[in-house]
Amino acid sequence: MSIEILTDTRPQPLDKYPTADRPVRLTARNLQTEEVISMHRHVWGQFTYTPEGMMQIIANDSTWFVPPLRAIWIPSGVEHEVRIIEPSQLRVLYFHADHVPFKGSECLVLEVAPLLRELIVTMETITAGSEREAHLATVVIDEIQAAKHLPIHLPMPRDKRLKSLCEILLAEPSSGLTLEDYARQVGASSRTLSRLFESELNMSFSAWRQQMRLSKAFPLVTSGLPLSQVAEELGYASQSAFSAMFKKTFGESPSNFFRQK
Repeated sequence: MSIEILTDTRPQPLDKYPTADRPVRLTARNLQTEEVISMHRHVWGQFTYTPEGMMQIIANDSTWFVPPLRAIWIPSGVEHEVRIIEPSQLRVLYFHADHVPFKGSECLVLEVAPLLRELIVTMETITAGSEREAHLATVVIDEIQAAKHLPIHLPMPRDKRLKSLCEILLAEPSSGLTLEDYARQVGASSRTLSRLFESELNMSFSAWRQQMRLSKAFPLVTSGLPLSQVAEELGYASQSAFSAMFKKTFGESPSNFFRQK
């Protein structure tokens, strides 16, 4: 199922635009599983967050999974798509071009600290255009600038055959099939696929699958799933094998990492 989204080429209600006088604007909507906000772009920067649920964001030839502990910063002009994996309370902050928390065209994965979560809740309830809204907007910008960046980046290919393979891997993260097995499914030789992984994504098939599994680990752990089940769902032989790979990437065990959150 998909829902329409207003883009820069179609009119929006004026009270939804961020302005120099009201540089931070909040939009809120509740979306159901499998709803899709198709590819679109804005002239403003966007902080995309859900206090409940799970989203997949696609932008800049990459994909991210967004649970309640994380958010995605999407700069102005960047095309992006939102796919709802679990019923989600989509909360989006729009930022006027003169008040964006980050410069550049790169999307960023950010940790959403407790204070920032409460600020977003408060933004939903305050009087529009009030002095308090202006004060909160300043604090929101400060908190987003101070938010910890998380090194989860999953590049997505443009080649149709490789893209088909990556979509299969995303849907079946626990699969232990080899590149040769997948080659028969997507209509390309394993040698061709291997070359495409290196040329388009700058990593090997095994490295991309490992990065994909780690990117999916965050939403699974934050949903409360025990680490042993997370390891099983992601195709690791054991919880210890999953923990070792997680620690190698993030510098600490998953139990310590998520306990701090």
